[in-house]
Amino acid sequence: MATLETTVDGLRLPNPFVIASGPPGTNLRVIKRAFAEGWGAVVAKTVSLDASKVVNVGPRYAKLHSSDQSEVIGWENIELISDRPFETWIDEFKECKDVYPDRVLIASVMEEYNRDAWCEIIGRCEEAGVDGLELNFSCPHGLPERKMGSAMGEDPEILLEVCSWVNEIATVPVWAKMTPNVTRVEDPSRAALAGGCEGISAINTIRSVMGVDLETLRPLPTVEGYTTPGGYSSRAIKPIALRMTMEIAQLIRAEFPGRSLSAIGGVETGEDAAQFVLLGADTVQVCTGVMKFGYHHVGKMCDGLLAFMDKHGFESLSDFRGRSLEFFTTHAELVRMQGERKARQAAEKEAAAAVAGSVKTMLASDGEWDGDDFVQQSEDLAAN
Repeated sequence: MATLETTVDGLRLPNPFVIASGPPGTNLRVIKRAFAEGWGAVVAKTVSLDASKVVNVGPRYAKLHSSDQSEVIGWENIELISDRPFETWIDEFKECKDVYPDRVLIASVMEEYNRDAWCEIIGRCEEAGVDGLELNFSCPHGLPERKMGSAMGEDPEILLEVCSWVNEIATVPVWAKMTPNVTRVEDPSRAALAGGCEGISAINTIRSVMGVDLETLRPLPTVEGYTTPGGYSSRAIKPIALRMTMEIAQLIRAEFPGRSLSAIGGVETGEDAAQFVLLGADTVQVCTGVMKFGYHHVGKMCDGLLAFMDKHGFESLSDFRGRSLEFFTTHAELVRMQGERKARQAAEKEAAAAVAGSVKTMLASDGEWDGDDFVQQSEDLAAN
Protein backbone atom coordinates (compact mmCIF):
# COMPACT_ATOMS: atom_id res chain seq x y z
CA MET A 1 0.00 0.00 0.00
CA ALA A 2 1.31 3.43 -0.91
CA THR A 3 2.58 5.71 1.84
CA LEU A 4 3.29 9.43 1.93
CA GLU A 5 5.68 9.14 4.86
CA THR A 6 9.13 10.43 4.05
CA THR A 7 12.42 11.30 5.70
CA VAL A 8 14.27 14.39 4.50
CA ASP A 9 17.63 15.37 5.96
CA GLY A 10 16.88 13.16 8.94
CA LEU A 11 13.47 14.78 9.53
CA ARG A 12 10.57 12.31 9.55
CA LEU A 13 7.39 13.69 7.98
CA PRO A 14 3.99 11.95 7.77
CA ASN A 15 3.57 13.45 4.31
CA PRO A 16 5.53 15.81 2.03
CA PHE A 17 3.13 18.76 2.37
CA VAL A 18 4.76 21.63 4.24
CA ILE A 19 3.27 24.96 5.27
CA ALA A 20 5.48 27.57 3.58
CA SER A 21 6.73 30.56 5.50
CA GLY A 22 4.09 33.29 5.48
CA PRO A 23 0.67 34.09 6.94
CA PRO A 24 -0.34 30.42 7.45
CA GLY A 25 2.49 30.11 10.00
CA THR A 26 2.20 33.56 11.52
CA ASN A 27 1.77 32.54 15.19
CA LEU A 28 1.46 29.52 17.47
CA ARG A 29 -2.33 29.30 17.16
CA VAL A 30 -2.28 28.77 13.41
CA ILE A 31 0.78 26.51 13.56
CA LYS A 32 -1.09 24.24 15.98
CA ARG A 33 -4.05 24.24 13.61
CA ALA A 34 -1.79 23.16 10.75
CA PHE A 35 -0.44 20.23 12.73
CA ALA A 36 -3.92 19.27 13.90
CA GLU A 37 -5.09 19.14 10.27
CA GLY A 38 -2.22 16.83 9.32
CA TRP A 39 0.39 18.92 7.55
CA GLY A 40 3.73 17.17 7.26
CA ALA A 41 5.73 20.13 8.59
CA VAL A 42 5.43 23.86 9.17
CA VAL A 43 7.88 26.59 8.25
CA ALA A 44 6.97 29.49 10.54
CA LYS A 45 6.72 33.04 9.26
CA THR A 46 10.16 34.61 8.88
CA VAL A 47 11.62 36.11 12.05
CA SER A 48 14.46 38.54 12.68
CA LEU A 49 16.14 39.70 15.87
CA ASP A 50 14.68 43.21 15.62
CA ALA A 51 11.03 43.29 14.60
CA SER A 52 10.58 46.95 15.51
CA LYS A 53 11.36 48.04 11.94
CA VAL A 54 8.77 45.70 10.45
CA VAL A 55 5.50 47.59 9.88
CA ASN A 56 2.86 46.00 7.66
CA VAL A 57 0.17 47.97 5.82
CA GLY A 58 -3.30 47.23 4.55
CA PRO A 59 -4.59 46.34 2.13
CA ARG A 60 -1.53 44.28 1.28
CA TYR A 61 -2.96 41.67 -1.12
CA ALA A 62 -4.22 41.85 -4.69
CA LYS A 63 -5.78 39.04 -6.72
CA LEU A 64 -5.83 38.08 -10.39
CA HIS A 65 -9.05 36.31 -11.37
CA SER A 66 -9.82 34.08 -14.32
CA SER A 67 -11.62 35.75 -17.20
CA ASP A 68 -15.02 34.70 -15.86
CA GLN A 69 -14.07 35.90 -12.34
CA SER A 70 -14.81 32.44 -10.90
CA GLU A 71 -11.29 31.60 -9.77
CA VAL A 72 -8.22 33.26 -8.27
CA ILE A 73 -5.24 32.28 -10.40
CA GLY A 74 -2.73 34.89 -9.24
CA TRP A 75 -2.06 36.55 -5.89
CA GLU A 76 0.22 39.44 -5.02
CA ASN A 77 1.35 40.45 -1.55
CA ILE A 78 3.36 43.34 -0.17
CA GLU A 79 3.52 41.73 3.26
CA LEU A 80 6.73 41.86 5.25
CA ILE A 81 8.29 39.31 7.58
CA SER A 82 6.89 38.85 11.08
CA ASP A 83 6.24 42.02 13.06
CA ARG A 84 6.07 40.08 16.33
CA PRO A 85 8.94 40.34 18.87
CA PHE A 86 11.63 37.70 18.57
CA GLU A 87 11.25 36.81 22.26
CA THR A 88 7.60 35.99 21.63
CA TRP A 89 8.59 33.67 18.82
CA ILE A 90 11.15 31.89 20.98
CA ASP A 91 8.49 31.22 23.62
CA GLU A 92 6.07 29.94 20.97
CA PHE A 93 8.68 27.70 19.36
CA LYS A 94 9.26 26.09 22.75
CA GLU A 95 5.56 25.65 23.44
CA CYS A 96 4.93 24.22 19.98
CA LYS A 97 7.55 21.54 20.47
CA ASP A 98 6.12 20.75 23.92
CA VAL A 99 2.69 20.17 22.38
CA TYR A 100 3.88 18.51 19.15
CA PRO A 101 7.25 16.93 20.00
CA ASP A 102 7.09 14.51 17.06
CA ARG A 103 6.12 17.02 14.37
CA VAL A 104 8.57 19.01 12.27
CA LEU A 105 8.82 22.74 13.03
CA ILE A 106 11.17 24.80 10.89
CA ALA A 107 12.17 28.36 11.76
CA SER A 108 12.50 30.76 8.84
CA VAL A 109 15.09 33.42 9.63
CA MET A 110 16.31 36.57 7.94
CA GLU A 111 19.07 38.89 9.03
CA GLU A 112 21.35 41.63 7.79
CA TYR A 113 24.83 41.03 6.41
CA ASN A 114 26.25 40.60 9.90
CA ARG A 115 27.91 37.43 11.15
CA ASP A 116 27.09 38.02 14.81
CA ALA A 117 23.40 38.58 14.04
CA TRP A 118 23.15 35.38 12.01
CA CYS A 119 24.95 33.36 14.67
CA GLU A 120 22.72 34.74 17.41
CA ILE A 121 19.43 34.06 15.66
CA ILE A 122 20.50 30.55 14.64
CA GLY A 123 21.69 29.67 18.14
CA ARG A 124 18.59 30.97 19.88
CA CYS A 125 16.17 29.25 17.49
CA GLU A 126 18.00 25.96 18.00
CA GLU A 127 17.86 26.41 21.78
CA ALA A 128 14.08 26.83 21.45
CA GLY A 129 13.91 23.34 19.96
CA VAL A 130 13.15 23.89 16.27
CA ASP A 131 13.82 20.90 14.04
CA GLY A 132 15.29 22.80 11.12
CA LEU A 133 16.15 26.21 9.75
CA GLU A 134 15.19 27.92 6.51
CA LEU A 135 17.29 30.93 5.54
CA ASN A 136 15.15 33.56 3.83
CA PHE A 137 17.29 34.89 1.01
CA SER A 138 14.29 35.52 -1.18
CA CYS A 139 11.68 38.02 0.07
CA PRO A 140 11.27 40.26 -3.02
CA HIS A 141 10.16 43.42 -1.24
CA GLY A 142 10.63 45.23 2.06
CA LEU A 143 13.82 45.94 4.02
CA PRO A 144 16.09 46.25 0.93
CA GLU A 145 17.89 49.11 2.65
CA ARG A 146 19.05 46.56 5.22
CA LYS A 147 20.32 44.22 2.47
CA MET A 148 17.93 41.48 3.59
CA GLY A 149 15.92 38.88 1.69
CA SER A 150 16.39 38.80 -2.06
CA ALA A 151 18.84 41.71 -1.87
CA MET A 152 21.16 39.14 -0.30
CA GLY A 153 19.95 36.12 -2.24
CA GLU A 154 20.77 37.64 -5.62
CA ASP A 155 24.49 37.71 -4.78
CA PRO A 156 26.13 34.23 -4.79
CA GLU A 157 29.29 35.50 -3.11
CA ILE A 158 27.37 36.88 -0.14
CA LEU A 159 25.24 33.73 -0.03
CA LEU A 160 28.28 31.50 0.18
CA GLU A 161 29.68 33.56 3.03
CA VAL A 162 26.46 33.80 5.04
CA CYS A 163 25.60 30.12 4.58
CA SER A 164 29.09 29.25 5.76
CA TRP A 165 28.58 31.35 8.92
CA VAL A 166 25.30 29.58 9.63
CA ASN A 167 26.54 26.07 8.98
CA GLU A 168 29.57 26.51 11.20
CA ILE A 169 27.24 26.57 14.21
CA ALA A 170 23.97 24.95 13.12
CA THR A 171 23.30 21.44 14.40
CA VAL A 172 19.92 20.97 12.68
CA PRO A 173 19.24 20.79 8.92
CA VAL A 174 19.51 24.10 7.08
CA TRP A 175 17.60 24.95 3.90
CA ALA A 176 18.25 28.10 1.86
CA LYS A 177 15.19 29.67 0.25
CA MET A 178 15.89 30.95 -3.25
CA THR A 179 14.52 33.97 -5.07
CA PRO A 180 13.23 33.43 -8.63
CA ASN A 181 14.16 37.01 -9.50
CA VAL A 182 17.51 36.04 -10.98
CA THR A 183 18.68 35.00 -14.44
CA ARG A 184 20.00 31.59 -13.39
CA VAL A 185 18.63 30.07 -10.19
CA GLU A 186 21.44 27.51 -10.23
CA ASP A 187 24.02 30.16 -9.31
CA PRO A 188 22.69 31.17 -5.87
CA SER A 189 21.60 27.58 -5.24
CA ARG A 190 25.12 26.34 -5.88
CA ALA A 191 26.52 28.97 -3.51
CA ALA A 192 24.13 28.00 -0.72
CA LEU A 193 24.91 24.29 -1.09
CA ALA A 194 28.64 24.99 -1.26
CA GLY A 195 28.18 26.93 1.97
CA GLY A 196 27.01 23.76 3.68
CA CYS A 197 23.22 23.90 3.48
CA GLU A 198 21.50 20.53 3.50
CA GLY A 199 18.83 21.67 1.10
CA ILE A 200 17.24 24.30 -1.10
CA SER A 201 13.72 25.70 -0.90
CA ALA A 202 12.44 27.26 -4.12
CA ILE A 203 10.83 29.37 -5.23
CA ASN A 204 9.70 32.43 -3.32
CA THR A 205 7.31 34.87 -4.96
CA ILE A 206 8.01 36.66 -8.24
CA ARG A 207 8.47 40.42 -8.09
CA SER A 208 5.40 41.94 -9.69
CA VAL A 209 2.82 44.67 -10.13
CA MET A 210 -0.62 43.08 -10.10
CA GLY A 211 -2.42 45.73 -12.13
CA VAL A 212 -3.94 49.19 -12.29
CA ASP A 213 -7.49 50.16 -11.30
CA LEU A 214 -8.90 51.69 -14.49
CA GLU A 215 -11.37 53.82 -12.53
CA THR A 216 -8.94 55.41 -10.08
CA LEU A 217 -5.81 54.92 -12.25
CA ARG A 218 -4.00 53.71 -9.11
CA PRO A 219 -1.83 50.56 -9.09
CA LEU A 220 -2.93 47.66 -6.87
CA PRO A 221 -2.97 47.02 -3.96
CA THR A 222 -3.50 50.70 -3.23
CA VAL A 223 -2.34 52.05 0.14
CA GLU A 224 -2.97 55.75 0.72
CA GLY A 225 -3.19 56.11 -3.04
CA TYR A 226 0.17 54.44 -3.69
CA THR A 227 1.73 50.98 -3.85
CA THR A 228 5.05 49.19 -4.17
CA PRO A 229 6.03 46.13 -6.24
CA GLY A 230 5.17 42.92 -4.42
CA GLY A 231 5.50 39.17 -4.63
CA TYR A 232 3.38 37.12 -7.08
CA SER A 233 2.14 33.64 -6.17
CA SER A 234 -0.70 31.13 -6.68
CA ARG A 235 -1.47 28.82 -9.62
CA ALA A 236 -0.14 31.18 -12.27
CA ILE A 237 3.48 30.78 -11.17
CA LYS A 238 3.52 26.96 -11.18
CA PRO A 239 5.15 26.59 -14.63
CA ILE A 240 7.98 28.89 -13.57
CA ALA A 241 8.39 27.05 -10.28
CA LEU A 242 8.46 23.70 -12.10
CA ARG A 243 11.21 24.95 -14.40
CA MET A 244 13.35 26.16 -11.53
CA THR A 245 12.71 22.97 -9.56
CA MET A 246 14.00 21.01 -12.55
CA GLU A 247 17.11 23.19 -12.83
CA ILE A 248 17.95 22.96 -9.13
CA ALA A 249 17.31 19.21 -9.08
CA GLN A 250 19.69 18.73 -12.00
CA LEU A 251 22.30 20.82 -10.18
CA ILE A 252 21.92 18.71 -7.05
CA ARG A 253 22.24 15.47 -9.01
CA ALA A 254 25.34 16.65 -10.83
CA GLU A 255 27.23 18.47 -8.08
CA PHE A 256 25.63 17.86 -4.66
CA PRO A 257 24.15 14.35 -4.57
CA GLY A 258 22.20 13.65 -1.42
CA ARG A 259 21.10 17.24 -0.81
CA SER A 260 17.38 17.96 -0.61
CA LEU A 261 14.90 20.16 -2.45
CA SER A 262 11.66 21.62 -1.09
CA ALA A 263 9.58 22.90 -4.01
CA ILE A 264 7.25 25.89 -3.77
CA GLY A 265 5.01 27.59 -6.29
CA GLY A 266 1.33 27.17 -7.13
CA VAL A 267 0.73 23.83 -5.41
CA GLU A 268 -3.01 23.35 -4.86
CA THR A 269 -3.63 19.66 -5.57
CA GLY A 270 -2.03 16.28 -5.12
CA GLU A 271 -1.44 16.20 -8.85
CA ASP A 272 0.49 19.46 -8.61
CA ALA A 273 2.66 17.91 -5.91
CA ALA A 274 3.26 14.80 -8.02
CA GLN A 275 4.67 16.96 -10.82
CA PHE A 276 7.16 18.63 -8.48
CA VAL A 277 8.26 15.28 -7.04
CA LEU A 278 8.68 13.90 -10.55
CA LEU A 279 11.05 16.81 -11.18
CA GLY A 280 13.13 16.06 -8.10
CA ALA A 281 11.42 17.61 -5.08
CA ASP A 282 11.56 15.89 -1.69
CA THR A 283 8.77 18.00 -0.21
CA VAL A 284 6.31 20.61 -1.49
CA GLN A 285 5.46 23.80 0.34
CA VAL A 286 2.11 25.61 0.23
CA CYS A 287 1.28 29.15 1.32
CA THR A 288 -1.24 30.86 -0.97
CA GLY A 289 -3.17 27.60 -1.32
CA VAL A 290 -3.82 27.62 2.42
CA MET A 291 -5.01 31.22 2.21
CA LYS A 292 -7.41 30.25 -0.59
CA PHE A 293 -8.75 26.92 0.71
CA GLY A 294 -7.90 26.59 4.40
CA TYR A 295 -5.74 24.27 6.51
CA HIS A 296 -8.03 21.29 5.97
CA HIS A 297 -7.14 21.30 2.25
CA VAL A 298 -4.08 19.17 3.02
CA GLY A 299 -6.38 16.13 3.26
CA LYS A 300 -7.51 16.55 -0.35
CA MET A 301 -3.94 17.02 -1.53
CA CYS A 302 -2.82 13.86 0.28
CA ASP A 303 -5.69 11.92 -1.29
CA GLY A 304 -4.82 13.22 -4.74
CA LEU A 305 -1.15 12.33 -4.41
CA LEU A 306 -1.97 8.84 -3.12
CA ALA A 307 -4.39 8.30 -6.02
CA PHE A 308 -1.61 9.20 -8.47
CA MET A 309 0.76 6.80 -6.74
CA ASP A 310 -1.78 3.97 -6.73
CA LYS A 311 -2.49 4.50 -10.43
CA HIS A 312 1.18 4.04 -11.31
CA GLY A 313 2.02 1.41 -8.72
CA PHE A 314 4.35 3.63 -6.69
CA GLU A 315 4.62 2.63 -3.05
CA SER A 316 6.69 5.57 -1.83
CA LEU A 317 7.76 9.03 -2.95
CA SER A 318 11.25 7.75 -3.64
CA ASP A 319 9.81 5.42 -6.28
CA PHE A 320 9.14 8.36 -8.60
CA ARG A 321 11.19 11.25 -7.25
CA GLY A 322 13.07 12.78 -10.18
CA ARG A 323 11.65 10.22 -12.62
CA SER A 324 10.89 12.89 -15.25
CA LEU A 325 14.26 14.65 -15.17
CA GLU A 326 15.72 12.35 -17.80
CA PHE A 327 13.27 13.67 -20.37
CA PHE A 328 14.81 17.15 -20.52
CA THR A 329 17.40 17.94 -23.16
CA THR A 330 18.58 20.78 -25.39
CA HIS A 331 16.67 22.20 -28.33
CA ALA A 332 19.49 21.09 -30.60
CA GLU A 333 19.00 17.52 -29.39
CA LEU A 334 15.25 17.77 -30.01
CA VAL A 335 16.00 18.83 -33.61
CA ARG A 336 18.42 15.91 -34.03
CA MET A 337 16.00 13.32 -32.66
CA GLN A 338 13.07 14.60 -34.67
CA GLY A 339 15.20 14.69 -37.81
CA GLU A 340 16.18 11.06 -37.34
CA ARG A 341 12.57 10.02 -36.84
CA LYS A 342 11.46 11.87 -39.95
CA ALA A 343 14.24 10.26 -41.95
CA ARG A 344 13.13 6.80 -40.82
CA GLN A 345 9.56 7.57 -41.81
CA ALA A 346 10.40 9.13 -45.15
CA ALA A 347 9.85 5.94 -47.14
CA GLU A 348 6.51 5.28 -45.46
CA LYS A 349 5.35 8.81 -46.11
CA GLU A 350 6.22 8.57 -49.78
CA ALA A 351 4.21 5.37 -50.06
CA ALA A 352 1.24 7.00 -48.40
CA ALA A 353 1.54 10.31 -50.28
CA ALA A 354 -1.35 9.61 -52.61
CA VAL A 355 -3.71 8.91 -49.73
CA ALA A 356 -2.47 11.69 -47.45
CA GLY A 357 -2.15 14.30 -50.16
CA SER A 358 -5.53 15.81 -49.31
CA VAL A 359 -4.76 15.99 -45.59
CA LYS A 360 -3.16 19.22 -44.38
CA THR A 361 0.02 18.39 -42.48
CA MET A 362 1.74 20.19 -39.62
CA LEU A 363 3.72 23.33 -40.49
CA ALA A 364 7.37 22.64 -41.19
CA SER A 365 8.74 26.17 -41.35
CA ASP A 366 7.80 29.77 -40.53
CA GLY A 367 7.21 30.53 -44.19
CA GLU A 368 4.16 28.25 -44.29
CA TRP A 369 2.05 30.22 -41.79
CA ASP A 370 -1.20 31.49 -43.31
CA GLY A 371 -3.04 34.41 -41.68
CA ASP A 372 -6.42 33.13 -42.85
CA ASP A 373 -6.00 29.89 -40.89
CA PHE A 374 -3.76 31.15 -38.08
CA VAL A 375 -5.81 29.82 -35.14
CA GLN A 376 -6.12 26.30 -36.59
CA GLN A 377 -2.45 26.20 -37.49
CA SER A 378 -1.61 27.19 -33.90
CA GLU A 379 -3.82 24.36 -32.62
CA ASP A 380 -2.11 21.88 -34.95
CA LEU A 381 1.24 22.71 -33.35
CA ALA A 382 -0.03 22.30 -29.78
CA ALA A 383 0.71 19.12 -27.88
CA ASN A 384 -2.92 18.75 -26.73
